[in-house]
This record gives sequence, C-alpha cells and structure tokens, in this order.
Amino acid sequence: MSSFSVTEPSNRSKWIAGFLVIAYALITMIPLVWILLTGFKSPADAISYPPKVVFDPTLEGYVNLFTTRTRQTQEFLEANPPQNWADEIVRQYDMVIVGPSKFGERFMNSVIIGFGSTFLSIFLGTLAAYAFSRFKVPLKDDLLFFILSTRMMPPVAVAIPIFLMFRNLGLSDTHLGMILLYTGVNISLAVWLLKGFIDEIPREYEEAALIDGYTRFQAFYKVVLPQAATGIASTAIFCLIFAWNEYAFAVLLTSANAQTAPPFIPTIIGIGGLDWPAVAAGATIFLIPVMIFTILMRKHLLRGITFGAVRK
Repeated sequence: MSSFSVTEPSNRSKWIAGFLVIAYALITMIPLVWILLTGFKSPADAISYPPKVVFDPTLEGYVNLFTTRTRQTQEFLEANPPQNWADEIVRQYDMVIVGPSKFGERFMNSVIIGFGSTFLSIFLGTLAAYAFSRFKVPLKDDLLFFILSTRMMPPVAVAIPIFLMFRNLGLSDTHLGMILLYTGVNISLAVWLLKGFIDEIPREYEEAALIDGYTRFQAFYKVVLPQAATGIASTAIFCLIFAWNEYAFAVLLTSANAQTAPPFIPTIIGIGGLDWPAVAAGATIFLIPVMIFTILMRKHLLRGITFGAVRK
C-alpha cells in the first residue's frame, strides 16, 4: 500500500494548480499589455481593423500626451527646422510643439490627492478601529453600521449636496476638498478592515506592556501598530486604489486647479477625434504609482505568524 496524505497535495494537483494560476494571470494581463502596446502605435494603427499586433513602434502617443501642438504654414516650417526628435514626430502633421500639456499637472494632482487621502484615512481609521476594538463604546454596533452605511451610497446620490456644500465652503476645485472627500468615503472601509486585524491581536500583549510601565499610547504605538502592519498595508492599498481611480466626484468638483488624471485622460484630442495612442500612454503611466506602491507593500500582505499566538 502506498502512503497517502490528506493534507499534502499530490504532484499532479500541484501541476494543475500552477497551470491554472499561470493561465489566469496571463488572461488578466492581456488588457494591460494591449494598452501598453497601443501607447506605441500610430493613430492609424491604433484604430485599424482588424487590430494590428505587429506594427512599427513610435513615441507619437507619448509626445502628444506631454505636449501642446499647433498647426503652422509650410513657410514657417521651412524657416524653423525641427529642434529635437519630438519636434520631428509632430512635423509630419505640419505641426510644431508650443509647450507642455496639462497631463503632468493632472498627474501630480492625483498623487497629492490619492496619497494624501490614503494617509489621512489610515491615520483616522487606525485610531477609530483601535477604540472600537479595545474600549467599551456606547452603541458600538450601531456606530459601526452607520460608518459602513456611508459606503453603500452611490456617488450620484450625494453628488449635488456635496457640490453645494463645497461651493459654499470654498472647497470646490481644491486639493484639500478632494482629500477630505476621499477620506470621508474611505474611512468606513479603513475602520472595518483595521478593526478585524486589531481584534486578532491578543490583548495580553498590551496588558504585559502596561505592567512593564508603558502608557496606553506607548502600548498602542510599540505593540499594536507593528503587529497590525499587515492590515494597515492591505487597507492602504484598497484606499489608494479607490482615491486613485475615482472619476465621478473628480468630474463634478474639479475643473482646473485640482483636476486629477482620470477626468483628463479621456479628453485628449488628436486629429479627427480622440488620440488613442496618447490616451493609452496616459493610462500606462497612470498605472505605475499604484503598481509600485502595491509591490512595496506586498511583504506586509501575508498574515503575520504572531496572530493568535496567545490563546485564552
């Protein structure tokens, strides 16, 4: 009789599971790869039918994304030769580069608002989650449900009240207004996720720290926070993804000073309509910060081995 383990998977099961994971990963990456490739196509290749998989790559999409161009007469073009490779690309359409586009400014607005609201959501959410987890809060269940209910409302249901409130407070089209708004939406998610992680941290750790002479704040800072790093990292990723991709409030409440990249990218106009290579190039660059942040936080996404180490 051959030995058989009910806990250890067989080699065949491992191969099948590995194949399924790799196949799923490849399928989900197809749209991302297609966007990346479209950014290096010419406008004609981007809208060709059937779609072109093999094409002559060009940086025209990235040039159009980062520059503002204007059409000039043939006499002007002959009198002013191209100054660099980017100018040579736009000359094929009898155009010249007159300055930078607004994409860089909109991209920085996304960075400021996205990471600012994420930090504020995590800061306030951690404090609130610790209070709900460790102290006797009156009507705790009702308050937690009320906090969660703020996440249930679709943006269109509260768009007009928020617009009127922001206009009266002078927060329309400001970084502060968008950070506060995204924080208000994300804090419900932060409180519920972080409370679950803090609940799993044994109270005995804090009690031992308090016996050793730590204050409540020192016990929270030196004992709870390090063990809650897993939950904080995963919550921060979810909060950043929402703030980074949010579109409805950004369209309604911003126009110039605080407009983020999502409302700006679809408005990039080229010759005869949308400039799809520039749109794809903008979408590719827009993915990079969230991707880097997720990679940096990946080591904290695994459950800590200390959770549940002390049993009551």
